[in-house]
Amino acid sequence: MKIGINGLGRIGRCLIRCIYENNSIYKDFLELSALNGSTLPEIHAHLIQYDSVHGKFPHDVTYGKDYIAINNKKIPLSIEKEPNNIPWEKHNVDIVLECTGKFNKKPLAKGHINLKVKKVVVSAPMEDPDITIVYGVNNEMLKKEHQVISAGSCTTNCIAPILKIMNDTIGIKNGFITTIHSYTNDQNLVDNNHKDLRRARASAISMIPTTTGATKTISSIIPELKGKLNGTAIRVPTPNVSMIDLVFNSIKSTNSTEINNIIKELSQNSQVINITDKKLVSIDFCHSIYSAIVDAEETYVTDNNLCRIAAWYDNEWAFAMRMLDIVCLLSQHIN
Repeated sequence: MKIGINGLGRIGRCLIRCIYENNSIYKDFLELSALNGSTLPEIHAHLIQYDSVHGKFPHDVTYGKDYIAINNKKIPLSIEKEPNNIPWEKHNVDIVLECTGKFNKKPLAKGHINLKVKKVVVSAPMEDPDITIVYGVNNEMLKKEHQVISAGSCTTNCIAPILKIMNDTIGIKNGFITTIHSYTNDQNLVDNNHKDLRRARASAISMIPTTTGATKTISSIIPELKGKLNGTAIRVPTPNVSMIDLVFNSIKSTNSTEINNIIKELSQNSQVINITDKKLVSIDFCHSIYSAIVDAEETYVTDNNLCRIAAWYDNEWAFAMRMLDIVCLLSQHIN
């Protein structure tokens, strides 16, 4: 399956690196065939090769006037602002990964669709996708007729597997999610204009309360939880790796040992969820492939039903991995 990536920011570049660093996983399912960026090839190539968070890319990267080459394989690079002007068809692209953050409405994302491109996977929550897929949670909802697929958000991908496991086993009456989230480029390095007055403040020197759309998306992924969850976000001065803090009332009586044992059992051989009992900190989870790593030491239950679960997630790398996993699912529908 030939894929194209539109947008070479944090997620777009992680996608490129994920493909090459996890070649054994994806080589039989996808081929990176074209890129569309917003600046000069030498800048894109440099930022792929050297990353302040994920380190130096362990593959050779060069560039030319209209391409980036990885291990001497040339990948065509265009610089177009509108989806319908990107030459995907010329490069036989089947699926586009939309990572600019600018085309998160269905009519705009559909601009990528042409005689060759059949599917678009958007790296953000959408109000009007054909379907939102959180890989490992609602894969079975993906149908052949779906063209514009939202991959949700990094936070949704972390919380949804945990919510599904808990709801299927001990039941969730209601709950509240707090994401303790690393800063992103939607914030400011120094105080500057922003429609969110808190995000207007310098990201590296304050904890910044703000909003999260994760709870809205959950209801479309796990319909039985509709109206039962709310949530918020606190942006913190770290460049990568975040944590969800889930508090919920269980329907069945339980305890922390039972919750951890349930997660241990159901996470065996999973590429989406894991659990650790090691005393680790956020940097230890940088470059983790898992959507959620439950911290067993941070599981608590009060009075048999008030439950608290904490889970780590690499909000860049793991999310990029899940987008590629969705591509692998889509390849079955296209073929």
